[in-house]
Amino acid sequence: MTVATGIERRTTPASTIPTTHKGRARLGRTAKYAALLLFVVIVLMPVYVLVVTSLKPPSDVSAANSWALPSLWPWQADADGATGFGNWADAWDYLSASLGRTFLLAIPAALISAMLGSMNGFVLSRWRFPYANVVFTLILFGMFIPYQAIMVPLVQMKTSLGMPSNIATLLIVHIIYGLPICTLIFRNYYEGVPEELMEASRVDGAGMLASYWRIILPLSLPGFVVTIIWQFTSAWNDYLFALFLSDANQGPVSLSLVNLSQGAQLSNYGASMAGALIASLPTLVVYIILGKYFIGGLMSGSVKS
Repeated sequence: MTVATGIERRTTPASTIPTTHKGRARLGRTAKYAALLLFVVIVLMPVYVLVVTSLKPPSDVSAANSWALPSLWPWQADADGATGFGNWADAWDYLSASLGRTFLLAIPAALISAMLGSMNGFVLSRWRFPYANVVFTLILFGMFIPYQAIMVPLVQMKTSLGMPSNIATLLIVHIIYGLPICTLIFRNYYEGVPEELMEASRVDGAGMLASYWRIILPLSLPGFVVTIIWQFTSAWNDYLFALFLSDANQGPVSLSLVNLSQGAQLSNYGASMAGALIASLPTLVVYIILGKYFIGGLMSGSVKS
């Protein structure tokens, strides 16, 4: 340990540090890790029940043994010939078509919303046109309108325009509803880009579009990571828009999952649990791949004013 006083430096051996300080530091670390471990256990408890139940045949599922491990291996059949892996096969057969439709919804919704939000954020951060702040405020106002408040007029407009109850309609709605948050993130992110970069591009003869495409867009990866994760997750997990604007045969996986849990498979809780795990895997994969960039992008963008 080194202690500096004025211009003098005095080295104190680590062995002279009071033992009580070491004990307190060790106790603090132990308490911290114990608390983290407790939180992890609490978060993973529902996941454990999902996985265990999905691997049980219907005859082995009950409220009394919901925490117990399967009495049979997942590939072993019970007296009725059902297996734990059969739950996953049944869930996949029921959800596979809607999973494909949900990919066709979530991926374009995330990419298009992020791109439009990037362009909006660039214009609002760099083009000082009259009433720019008013326009920005009106765009943000869309973030604070609850989904439930617009369902009736939204369905009425959909009906009057003759729009079908399918993924295309949901895609348009998710793009529009995702623009406010994407615009906010990118506008605040671009506020932190040095003005010297823009001045240098103008000196080189680049206009606004060329400056955006050649200079701003290559610097926008953190903002795109945040908005794509946010929009992909919102579109994938959405149920309310899917319920009102699509049907069971043309809707996303969230709608099919509810039908799986409440329809003919109601007595097979293992299939419902397997379906919930299958439906959650894509968002989990997205967070595993892009999660390490998420916090950095969120901090570098949305906290700037």
